[in-house]
Amino acid sequence: MAITMHAHIVSAEGSIFDGTVEQVYAPGRMGELGIYPRHTQLLTQLKPGEVKLVIEEGKEQFFYVSGGILEIQPHVVTILADTAMRAKDIDTAAAEEAIKRAEEVMEGSHQGEFDYARAQIELAKAVAQLKTVEDLRRKMKGGRGRG
Repeated sequence: MAITMHAHIVSAEGSIFDGTVEQVYAPGRMGELGIYPRHTQLLTQLKPGEVKLVIEEGKEQFFYVSGGILEIQPHVVTILADTAMRAKDIDTAAAEEAIKRAEEVMEGSHQGEFDYARAQIELAKAVAQLKTVEDLRRKMKGGRGRG
């Protein structure tokens, strides 16, 4: 039996995941984090991207987070996300449209710095959503895990 820990993924909309896991991978502000049971305590920011949970027997579940906070305790990992969703629930058409809108704002020279910065944030979020979906599709074709 593998050593496990408890993981929570919570967003403003509510709890997305609450259960036992063997590993957690998350997009930390300074780089990708791999978390195993008995990890040292840590509190860090998350950037938009994919969270992968390795459940029992190597089964995987994938989530998208738009950013937030990651708290690690030796036996508990908590992700407090601005927005979180299961990878399989991401609307790819909406993400592609968000990328298009953000790029249009960024190309417009009449926009202020605030609009440009907001467009950059929205672009990063939409690109991360699409990457999460693409990663999930690639992994499902390989026959590994579940989303």
